[in-house]
Amino acid sequence: MGIVLIGYRGSGKTTVGRRLAERLWQPFVDVDDLIVARAGKTIREIFAESGEAGFRDLEALALADALGRADHVIALGGGALVREENRVLLKSGSHKVVYLRCEPDELHRRTQADPASAASRPGLTPLAGTVDEIRQLLATREPVYRLLCMAELDVTRLSPDEAVVRIVRLL
Repeated sequence: MGIVLIGYRGSGKTTVGRRLAERLWQPFVDVDDLIVARAGKTIREIFAESGEAGFRDLEALALADALGRADHVIALGGGALVREENRVLLKSGSHKVVYLRCEPDELHRRTQADPASAASRPGLTPLAGTVDEIRQLLATREPVYRLLCMAELDVTRLSPDEAVVRIVRLL
């Protein structure tokens, strides 16, 4: 059984995904890591050189690769489902999709506390990483996340280990 974790940047998709994969004895793959490995550049560098459209093209290829792997835990980038082709690809598969929901203030706190995230990931709007940017993007992304998930888990106040236990129960 393949599992895909979706949600906004900072919701814990990678951290929870790694622990969930260990718990289920499955390999873990982060779509953002596939993109960076193939491009040989950080996400910030890809955005700077190719724009968001160029990044999303690479992301679509990496997503197709990840979804072709059986019995993996997969972490999607927060904006991967902006593109219709990615939504269709995800829906056509047999993966269980779990939306890791988190409150905007907590997402902001988490992303600001992670220096690697700030250094490697670009702002996505002129609001550049503020809690207002998070609220704005969640307003458009959350309905898509909810449409595609089989389960939603509020991770705002959960540790990664608590999130893993709850996801296992949901499956």
